[in-house]
Parts: sequence; structure tokens; C-alpha cells
Amino acid sequence: MVKIGEFFMIRELHNKGWTQIAIAEEMGFDPKTIRKYLNQDQLPERKKREKKPGKLDAFKTYILQRIQEGTTNCSVLYDEIKAMGYEGKATILRDFVQPYRAQPKKQATVRYETPPGKQAQMDWGYVGKYEVDGQLKDVYAFVMVLSYSRMKYIEFTTSMDLENLMKCHMNAFAYFNGVPEQILYDNMKTAVIRHTPVEIRFNRRFEDFLAYYGITPKACRPKRPQTKGKVENVVGYLKKNFFQRKHEPTLRALNEDIRVWLDEVANQRPNQTTLESPFKRFEVEQARLGKWATKPLFPITHWEVREVSKDCFISYRGKQYSVPFRYAGQKVKVKETLDQHIEVYDEYECIAKHPLLKGQLRYHAQLEHYKGLNVTTSGLATRHTQPDALEVERRSLQVYEQLEGSES
Repeated sequence: MVKIGEFFMIRELHNKGWTQIAIAEEMGFDPKTIRKYLNQDQLPERKKREKKPGKLDAFKTYILQRIQEGTTNCSVLYDEIKAMGYEGKATILRDFVQPYRAQPKKQATVRYETPPGKQAQMDWGYVGKYEVDGQLKDVYAFVMVLSYSRMKYIEFTTSMDLENLMKCHMNAFAYFNGVPEQILYDNMKTAVIRHTPVEIRFNRRFEDFLAYYGITPKACRPKRPQTKGKVENVVGYLKKNFFQRKHEPTLRALNEDIRVWLDEVANQRPNQTTLESPFKRFEVEQARLGKWATKPLFPITHWEVREVSKDCFISYRGKQYSVPFRYAGQKVKVKETLDQHIEVYDEYECIAKHPLLKGQLRYHAQLEHYKGLNVTTSGLATRHTQPDALEVERRSLQVYEQLEGSES
């Protein structure tokens, strides 16, 4: 079919006296074509070709429904429609979804890379309310990522307390079959109890837990989440990918689904920075991790609550141990350590430590726990009918003089 300009040129040349053969030779058409258009008063309308349905068309209604539900992650949507029979490429899907996605503003930062086995990063993330034992409860995600390989471990719990923190750590170490040299944390109270320009103090109990596995804790600078950007990215990826998939609304289902997602999606797909999958880089990193499962698990469940008596003692397994006098009448927590001691804690700090008494000894007192209180060393012993059952920690004479000097 000739174009509009060619149609009018044919008419013009004919009006100038050109023969049909001469026009055909000039314009490169067959003489029959020239005759056809000379016999028509106007250019025939082009026949509109019927548009073939695109590969994505059959899935657009479903995609729009998922977008309304809040799912705009193309990797998730691609997996879902592929399972429904989609045979096209992901680029078509991305072009369709792009107008529905908000464009976040990004701030440039310098990414710090660590060698294999050196560091992991850990964080908590709140994920919403889910059914737990027939009740709706707040659920949190424990997230740990190995900095070199980007190998991820995630577990859902109903609490971010210290016991759950340590339990999730050990589950992560078992998943990695090894431990890193150091772990980077933000300033969550269960890990970091004080962070100033001149001092960083970790929770003593948590510090003991990490020391048991030969791990050094590190605290990132306050209000700088990009310091632990690798784990922050995983928390974001979890919400944008895993939670945009369909799950039963129970804690048990979440923990079952997350292991499948870790093994088949999150640790399989290439990382945007390393351009390799976490599983691939983990082949190198796993050999550099510290040994795991070479000794008993750190005890985290043997904790008991005790009330401090008026004379500043707690009872544990039939024995009596002193605590600082300011805790008289308060409740404290007690645990046994692996070195045959007991430790007494308030909410965060270890306030007393004693050797675990055995045999006939029934009492163990530290005189410093009574410093500032109007008592004498004999005053401690008058509480007991059997003086030989009292073990008072040995201190220099200066300590005794200070205590005696506190009498009124």
C-alpha cells in the first residue's frame, strides 16, 4: 500500500501527462498499482491489524489485585504468576508495575566490606500480630546476616528478651554451622546498656554468653543504622519480599515458611553488591567461621527469681548468699554459671557473684555488700546459730576498718 504522499504524487504526475508506465518506473511501483490508485478518488483506508493479546494480559487483573493488597515487589509477583502459567519475561512485568511503585529517595553511603568469617550483623524487626496458641500476639523477627557472604538467618518470636535473644543466636550458629569473630549490634537494651563517646557497656549476662563462644560484641554508633546496613537491608527485604507472599497467620507457619524462603529464595538469589548468591559465597566463608557444636550449649533457661531478705540474703538450693543492702525486699534473678558460681541480677546488671556452696557451708557473705550500712562483722554472724556455717569472703584489714567506722 502506498503512502499518502506517494498517492498525491501519482495523481500529480498523471495530471502533468505522464503515462502509467512512466509513473511506475519513476516511483518503483507495478503499473497495475498505478492504475489502481488513479481509478480511486481517495486513498483507501488501511486495515487495522488486530492486536494480539500480550503474554501478561491474562494476569493483569490478578497483578492489580495484589498491588492493591500492598504487593509491588516484582520478584514476588513474578514467582506467583509463573506458577499460574505465565511464560513471559520479568521485564514485561516490571514495566507494568513500575507506575504503581513509589520511588524512595536514597542517600549515598560508602559500604564497608569485611573478610570471610570476620563479622555478622544482628537486628530485630517488628512484623505484626499473629496467632500464637489461639491468641493474637506481637511477633518479632530475629535477623542475622554474615557480612561477607550475606548468608541470612531469620526466626520469629513473641519476645525480644535476653533468653530469646540468646536462643536465636544459637539457632543461627547451628544454621551457619559456625560462629563469626564479632557481631555488630545497635543499641537495644538487651545487648548494650550504656553507649557514650567514652564508654560502651554491654549487658554482662549477654557478654558472658558471647564470650562462651569466643565472639566479640561491637556496638554501632547511635542514630546511624547504615553502620549495620547489611542487616538493615535484610529486614527491609524480609518485609518487601517474604511478607508480600501468602502465609497462614500463625507463628508456627511463619517459622516453617521462613526456612523454605531462606533456602530457596533469600540465600539463593544474587546479591546486588557482590553479584553472587549468599550460598555461593558461603562456600568460602563457612570454612573461616569458628567451630560450632564442640561443647555444650550455653545454659539460658536455669534462671530463678528470689526475694532479698531484710538482712540482704537470698536463698538458693538451701544456701544463703548476700547481695548489696540496697536490694533488701526486692526481687532479683539468679543463675548458675559454667564455672560453679551463682550470679545475681537486677533487671540488667550483675549485682553479686558467689562460689556455689557445697557441703556443710550454708552462708556466703561479701562484706562490701553492707558497706554504708550500720553493721559490724559480728552483726552478720548473729543471724546464724552456727558460726562455722558462715563463710565471709576475706578482705584486707582496711575493709574491716571501714565497716567498723560506719557505726554510729
